[in-house]
Formats: sequence, structure tokens, C-alpha cells
Amino acid sequence: MWLKLFFLLLYFLVLFVLARFFEAIVWYETGIFATQLVDPVALSFKKLKTILECRGLGYSGLPEKKDVRELVEKSGDLMEGELYSALKEEEASESVSSTNFSGEMHFYELVEDTKDGIWLVQVIANDRSPLVGKIHWEKMVKKVSRFGIRTGTFNCSSDPRYCRRRGWVRSTLIMSVPQTSTSKGKVMLKEYSGRKIEVEHIFKWITAHAASRIKTIYNVEHLKEEWNKSDQYWVKIYLFANLDQPPAFFSALSIKFTGRVEFIFVNVENWNNKSYMTDIGIYNMPSYILRTPEGIYRYGNHTGEFISLQAMDSFLRSLQPEVNDLFVLSLVLVNLMAWMDLFITQGATIKRFVVLISTLGTYNSLLIISWLPVLGFLQLPYLDSFYEYSLRLLRYSNTTTLASWVRADWMFYSSHPALFLSTYLGHGLLIDYFEKKRRRSNSDEVNANNLEWLSSLWDWYTSYLFHPIASFQNFPVDSDWDEDPDLFLERLAFPDLWLHPLIPTDYIKNLPMWRFKCLGVQSEEEMSESSQDTENDSDSDNMDTFSSSKDIFEDKQSVVHSSPGRTSHCDTEACSCANKCESSPRERKRRSYGSHNTDEDMEPDWLTWPAGTLHCTECVVCLENFENGCLLMGLPCGHVFHQNCIVMWLAGGRHCCPVCRWPSYKKKQPYAQQQPLSNDVPS
Repeated sequence: MWLKLFFLLLYFLVLFVLARFFEAIVWYETGIFATQLVDPVALSFKKLKTILECRGLGYSGLPEKKDVRELVEKSGDLMEGELYSALKEEEASESVSSTNFSGEMHFYELVEDTKDGIWLVQVIANDRSPLVGKIHWEKMVKKVSRFGIRTGTFNCSSDPRYCRRRGWVRSTLIMSVPQTSTSKGKVMLKEYSGRKIEVEHIFKWITAHAASRIKTIYNVEHLKEEWNKSDQYWVKIYLFANLDQPPAFFSALSIKFTGRVEFIFVNVENWNNKSYMTDIGIYNMPSYILRTPEGIYRYGNHTGEFISLQAMDSFLRSLQPEVNDLFVLSLVLVNLMAWMDLFITQGATIKRFVVLISTLGTYNSLLIISWLPVLGFLQLPYLDSFYEYSLRLLRYSNTTTLASWVRADWMFYSSHPALFLSTYLGHGLLIDYFEKKRRRSNSDEVNANNLEWLSSLWDWYTSYLFHPIASFQNFPVDSDWDEDPDLFLERLAFPDLWLHPLIPTDYIKNLPMWRFKCLGVQSEEEMSESSQDTENDSDSDNMDTFSSSKDIFEDKQSVVHSSPGRTSHCDTEACSCANKCESSPRERKRRSYGSHNTDEDMEPDWLTWPAGTLHCTECVVCLENFENGCLLMGLPCGHVFHQNCIVMWLAGGRHCCPVCRWPSYKKKQPYAQQQPLSNDVPS
């Protein structure tokens, strides 16, 4: 997870640098920046009308270019970035669609239950033609969609009973606007009563109703009262302009941010004394002023702060976000991070997509589960101060120059989704390349094809289905695994009535292995002399026993060599399995630890034994004592055996301890360390 988070942050850094690189290219080719002001005099009449349409100002009664240019100047300064966005939006708005309502419930769900938006619905009565023709309706849909106004068509033939109850006996236009200034308030429906069925007149009717919800100030006294008043709104945005009514994008935002931000329009058209505005820091007209408890912020002085709906919407969302905004942001970030698994995972293509689907499901489930307690905590009244301080921190951080760059980059990449996806794909391919170089040593994983991986996945699934394997590295030694319910079920079950699970033997490599050592053992010369004397005293029967035992040992060695996951075996001269077969019974009795002839200096060196193993001197598989230098192996339960003996036992399919039947692949809490055994009888 941390690796994917690192790659995601690296990707955002690449996007930030790439945006600065594009700005440098534009500046090198044209000599202008996105924040550079544009002189409206140098623009054509078509571009000026496009700017007015994006800002939501009517120009039907202004036939000359001079009047249109003055209206653009009155609504706010024009930047190169806004001009580019307006021209691009003009091209993109060709594909705007409208909703066709199927009945009363559909209309209620989308229109009457929407508390933070505006709907424009054309109602077509039974056996009547629509009020607005098809061509004009398409123009209207294109015009109002710039400001987030959704459109739809309700045909009374689909639900005539609802139309009669509403009184829609003739074709008309219905506008849905929130009735109150509180969030999630009631919605009122307004019917168009104008005589002229033209796009500009209908648009004026819409903007007039939307602007009526904005508090308007016409004199200095009212401005002083409002400026010094403290109420429920912590964030207020003022528009000081010489206009009849605020632009449509300003009115649309006031509805979208109902209950969060208060929008105030100050009409200075007929003001003679503007000294008070100078006192509060307003020097230019028009001005968009954001007033917060932390101070005054002039909108439009930083990168990406254009006079448009999209730019001001992203600015206000960063200052006063909703819980839904934070959830959507976290959802996007989590899914971008999860998709990194497609490039980090190496191997077959099917393996990549299986891991990706698993990661997407896991991350989204954890995200939703983690948001549930957060929503519960936000409802507590004791967290109001925490919520207030969090918003204050957001306002401090999001009014910086770096935050304005981030918002500008967000608008740029959101308007160019192909560039965003291509950079994400290129970043992922670079990650895949470096991951392949880093994992070059594991060629089996990197070069595995789809069929091989599916086969290994099926083997793993069947093994896990019947008998899951616990890792030796992922669990602490002191964890309480003695009360494992799986072991209890295995004790109650009848093993012969079930299919034998396919358990890989890779865990045998992780079992502890060491050599049995004795304190004060004899030298090799003395041991060889004693062994020669003993061999001279042996009879023919002992030689027959030696030959037969040697054959048995060779058979065991061949089985061990053929067992998976094991390459190291006991030395034939040091392992007790070999020594006990090559020596006579009389020699074994003399040399074995624990016999009556063993000296005191043959005490085993218990310090070389791993922690958690039980001290013993005999292998219960071959029923022979441990010899000096013999290779031993311990199981998770603590019992110790000859390495050859227990490997052959486990490789034969018996994945449990020969003594206590504890599964040989499961961790178990170690027993308390016992005191070393001694042959001395206490006095």
C-alpha cells in the first residue's frame, strides 16, 4: 500500500511539473501566460459574445461591438486562460443532452427532490405541440448547461393523471429553484408566463429568478450594516460591479452553495460617494471579494482564478467543502492508487487483472467502512469546534499560491481527460519497466504465462480450500495459537472420510535445523581406534545386520533426495541414522547418549538448540538416540527428530507431528524452556 501511495504522489508531482512545462512552451511560442490580461478591444465580436455567454450576461439589445466590449469590462477582467476555456467550452457544449421523464416518480426524484440545483423542464400537454420548438430548445439546453442548469422534457401522455393534478393543461416551461436559503430546503416550481418564446427572453427569465435569491445592496448605509454584521455565514463573497443584475454564473453558484457560502451583490451603478469602499479596501471595479473570519481575499489575483463557473466553483469547494466532496475526492485517490497494482504486479496478464480486481474491491470496501464512523462522528454536537478549526485550516491552506496552481492544474487536466489518462498510462508503464528490472532475479514470476499462473492459482486455491497454510514469518512467536478452532475440528473429524488436501511442502525449508553437539566429546583418533577394536570383536551376525541396515539407509536417502524443498541432508559419518546402522549394537550401546556407560562429559550442549524446542535425546521415528554431530530438525509443536526421519515422514503426506499430531505447517505457542537433562543423581 505504501509503495502504491508513493507512486501516486510521484505521479501528481509529474503532473505538476508537466503543467509548468506546458506553460513554458506557450510562453516561448506566444509570449503570454494564462494569467495575463486580455484587452477586449483586440478581440472579435464573436469572441466577446462567447465571453458574455460563459459569464451569463445578456447582449440581445447591444448591436455594436463597443457596447459588448463595455459589458465585458463591467463584469470583470479577462485573462488568457478564461478566453481559452470559453472557446473550448463553446466547442464541447455541442453534445449536451436533455432528460426525458417517464412519469411522476421520475420527475419527483430528479426535480422536486433536488435541493442544490436548478431544473428547466418543458411540459408537453396531451395532443399539444411543445411551447419551444426543437431547434430553439436545443439552443436553450446548450445555453443553460454552461451554468449547471439541468434540462428535461415531461410528456403528459406518459402520466396524464399527474399533469391534471398539477394543472398542466397546456404546454409550458417549468423552472425548479430552491425556496429557502438553507441547505436541503424546499423546492418551488415556477411557470413561464412570457409571451415571447425566444431563447434570450427565456434565459432572462431564468437569470432573474436565480438572481432574486442573492442579497442585493444598493446604498452605502446598507453596505456598512452588512459588512459589520456577524451571522451564521462564516464565508461571504461580494461582487462590487456596475451592472443591473449579477451574472448568471454568480447566481447559479449561490444556489449550488446554499447554506455554505452567502453571495452578496453590491450594485454601485448610481453611487456618488465611494469613499467607504476605499476604507474597506475596494479600489477597483468590478471586484470579487471573499470575506472570512481570517480576513479579506481578492478573487482573481492568482493563477486559475477566472471569472467563470468552473473556476469559482473549484475555488469555493476548496474553501468550504461538503462531506460528499471529501468522499468523492478520497474515492478518486483510492482508485487511482489501486490501479497502480496493474503495473506493480509482475507475471501473467490474467494475474495482473485478478490482483487489480481484488485490490479495487478491498480498497473500496475499506474506504466505505472507514467513512461510516466518520459520518457518525460528524453528527455529534461536541465536534462543532473541531469542524470549525478544520475549515479554518482549509481556508488558510487553499488561499495560498501553491493551492491556486493546484486548482488551475485540476481544471486543465479535467478539461483534457485524454492527456490525464495518457500520462497515467505512461507513468504506469515506467513503473512496470523498473519493477521488471528490480525483480529480474525471479525469472519464474516475471516470465510465467497465463496457463501456468492459472494452474498454480488452482493448486493454491484447492490447497487453501481444504487446509489453509499459516506463514511462519507473519505471526509473532508469542501469539496464542493453542486454541485454534481448526485443530479442534480436525480432532473431531474422521480424516479417512475426507479428500486428502494438496499441501505444498515448501514450509519444510522454514523448519529449524541444527546439529546435535555434546560437551567434552572424544577426539576423532580415539573414536577411530575404539571403532576398529569394536569391529574386530564383531561376529558375522553383526556384519549381516550392518549390510541389511545399510540397504535400509540408502533407501531412506533416496526418498529424502526425491522429497521437494529439501537439498541438505545428514552427513553419512555424522548423522545418527547412518552411524546407528554402520556400527554394531555393542558400539551403539557404548556410544549412545543416555546409556549407563555414558560419561559425565557427554552432556548435550543445549545452548545450540533453538528456543521453544523440547529437550530430548531420542528420535521417536527411528527409535534411536541422537549421536554427536547428527543433523536434527524441530517442528512448530517443539518436538525434535532426525532430519532425515522427519523429512521422509512429512514428504509422505503426513503433515503433522508423530508425537502430538499438531500440524507441521502451523505456528504454536512455544512451551516453557525445560531444564537440561543430567545423569547425575542428586545427593
